Amino acid sequence: MEIAFKSILEIKELIEKWETSSKEVWEYFIARGEKYNSDLGAFLSIWLKQFEEKMNTPLAGLPIWVKDIFCETWITTSGASKMLENFVPPYDATIIKKLNEAGMNSFGKCNMDEFAMGSSWENSAFLSTKNPHGTDRIPGWSSSGSAAAVAAGLVPAALGTDTGGSIRQPASMCWVVGFKPSYGRNSRFGIMPMSSSLDSPGSFTHTVRDAAFLYDIMNGEDTHESSSLAGKDTINPQIWETQNLKWVKIWVPKEYFEQGLDTWVKETIEKAIAEMKKLGAEIKEVSLPMTKYAVAAYYIICPAEVSTNLARLDGIRYGHNSELPNDNLGEIYLHNRGEGLWDEPQRRSILGSYVLSAGFYDAYFKKAAQIRTLIIEDFQKAFEDVDLIVWPVSPSVAWKLWEKTEDPLKMYLADAYTIPWSLAGLPGMSLPCWFAQSEDSESESLPVGLQIIGPRLWEQKLFEVAHVYEQMTQWREKMIPEAYQA
Repeated sequence: MEIAFKSILEIKELIEKWETSSKEVWEYFIARGEKYNSDLGAFLSIWLKQFEEKMNTPLAGLPIWVKDIFCETWITTSGASKMLENFVPPYDATIIKKLNEAGMNSFGKCNMDEFAMGSSWENSAFLSTKNPHGTDRIPGWSSSGSAAAVAAGLVPAALGTDTGGSIRQPASMCWVVGFKPSYGRNSRFGIMPMSSSLDSPGSFTHTVRDAAFLYDIMNGEDTHESSSLAGKDTINPQIWETQNLKWVKIWVPKEYFEQGLDTWVKETIEKAIAEMKKLGAEIKEVSLPMTKYAVAAYYIICPAEVSTNLARLDGIRYGHNSELPNDNLGEIYLHNRGEGLWDEPQRRSILGSYVLSAGFYDAYFKKAAQIRTLIIEDFQKAFEDVDLIVWPVSPSVAWKLWEKTEDPLKMYLADAYTIPWSLAGLPGMSLPCWFAQSEDSESESLPVGLQIIGPRLWEQKLFEVAHVYEQMTQWREKMIPEAYQA
């Protein structure tokens, strides 16, 4: 039975009808991973731990791949860094624990940017992940191994984290559904922190309903984690019955359809918005004046938090320990961190230490925090008049591997379409909306994602609208990359 590109809920139904078994599903995806991963590079490890039969559970033993930043007690969790190349966590992340209790079987780690730091994926210390829709193209931001694995049908779903766009961007570039909840909905406990006030765990799936299904399991209060929100958000099944968008006011920010947006991407997104209008949505064009400062604020706040979080990785208590001779503590740190951390973590640590240092804190970090508050107020004002906001996930389709690695600033600017929502802690989703020509190759068409953003804690409305659009367009049938067809 071919199940490579079936959704979690479809596979779950097959198991419940005894048309297959969870063990057969497990073995099927193990075989696909072993067959294709050497070319795709989505997985850092495929560990064949003992299969556990988990019938009569929500996930029924289904396999889910996990970004190499979620702690799991049975497997090396390295953050795609040589600093933690052999680190096996002593506890499970809260999300992993919840999914395991729901019946999940995980059997490996997905590749990523080192400690989730990067704007193109190309910062893994171990291997290269390719885009299933173009092997010479990047698969997206730091959670790209997870996105590529789902897009190529190597797994029905995967976990990722989104700090400034690292779920939405790779989902867009790999043609899958990427979902980031409101900050605090999903616990960060047991996830290696990059930027503690921004990190949001989420998922990659084939369908909107699968994303909601996993969210229903993962979200909820966690007493181990101070930013965790109280209560539990339980999905109302009636949202899947909605047939149109006549009840929705959708806002299209004009700033993000001007300079910097590739022509083909713009046309594709405009067609998607027109389709939403056909479904009855009221479309309004408005302005977000403060978001033009979002990238600058993000690249002060994020590195500042990175420098604090990475300070624990010194190679003394755990982590990479250099064999070079050390005459003093300074040399110990220099050698251990210099060898254990690659360029991007070092770059952000240095920048973060600078903006937090005496004499510069008020000039940089404090001002960035104030800008963040103004951005949040921008969105609060906007959502007084509209229900959702729609715009592109990325200003371009996936560019070629290593094309921008020599110019980090150019890559940082590509974050402009996802960072504002992260600073405001809003829920967001990337939906496949069609293919567009690349600016560097008019003969090559690559995936484009439509970004839908809702007010804080409006996840269910986001799912409802996204599902209506998904059912109307049926883009899922176009998801399968030719090289990975079963």
